Amino acid sequence: MAGPFGAQSTTDEVLAGVDLSGKRILVTGASAGLGVETARALAAHGAQVVGAARDLDKARTATEEVRAQAANGGGLELVELDLASLASVRACAAALVAAGKPFDLVIANAGVMATPFGKTADGFETQFGTNHLGHFVLVNRIASLLQPGSRLVNLSSAGHRFSDVDLEDPNFGHTPYAEFVAYGRSKTANVLFAVEFDRRHKAGGVRATAVHPGGIRTELGRYMTPEVTEQLISSINAAAQSAGTEAFSWKTIPQGAATSVWAGVVAPADLVGGRYCEDCHVAAIEADPAVRGGVQPYALDPERARALWAKSEEMVGERF
Repeated sequence: MAGPFGAQSTTDEVLAGVDLSGKRILVTGASAGLGVETARALAAHGAQVVGAARDLDKARTATEEVRAQAANGGGLELVELDLASLASVRACAAALVAAGKPFDLVIANAGVMATPFGKTADGFETQFGTNHLGHFVLVNRIASLLQPGSRLVNLSSAGHRFSDVDLEDPNFGHTPYAEFVAYGRSKTANVLFAVEFDRRHKAGGVRATAVHPGGIRTELGRYMTPEVTEQLISSINAAAQSAGTEAFSWKTIPQGAATSVWAGVVAPADLVGGRYCEDCHVAAIEADPAVRGGVQPYALDPERARALWAKSEEMVGERF
């Protein structure tokens, strides 16, 4: 059943009565927050979860509850993945392909937010390189493991509304750097990647979607001071008041991970394929920047999605 679920729904509520026995699912960022909760919920319903993490020691400690709650044949294995290093990404993908075990679902959950200006091991701006390009290479390199009926879920954010992608200057070589502009670019890229991946693979029965988990207190906000967080929420609430919409409220981690599992295993594939989801439903297209919900039209633009794909291939030096 695809619903009715909403902003307050949790992973366990969304997956009530769902048997994932025999399903194999890859979750990136399985060492904290949403990644751990997503893995826990899926394994508790019988899925074999492969959790990817940069720090395996941290991930082993963080996922003790995942293994404890695994049921109906569910389980967890961990693999090393540093999305800020294409060498690590390619090594991880190569190992998964060599193992030859297909995936029913890939949840591209890992990411960073509002980091100071920096570069990945390959010279990409940190947020675009980690959030988008790392997943772009990983997913495309393991695409042969996605069989008909499989799905890709990219974690985006309402932060995509901060900025469209900049295909002329993706690394801020000429543009003044701003943390949330960079974050917005990377989160828009997550949606556009899902749009184009869906277009390329849906004839073969593989679908892709993007989701906004909501505002959750996790390690993702490690670079934000309390003052910056308060200013951001104040600006969101001011816009909400002028638009006549609800004020911002935090979600719990199980509520935040609910849309990922809803879009991945509960919602009909044709409903979510090529779309952007939030609060366990497909979001409306909303161009008004004063409205917090919905998805900006540029994030679903198919021509923009094709252009980003081509630019991403150029940047990573690989054609898919």
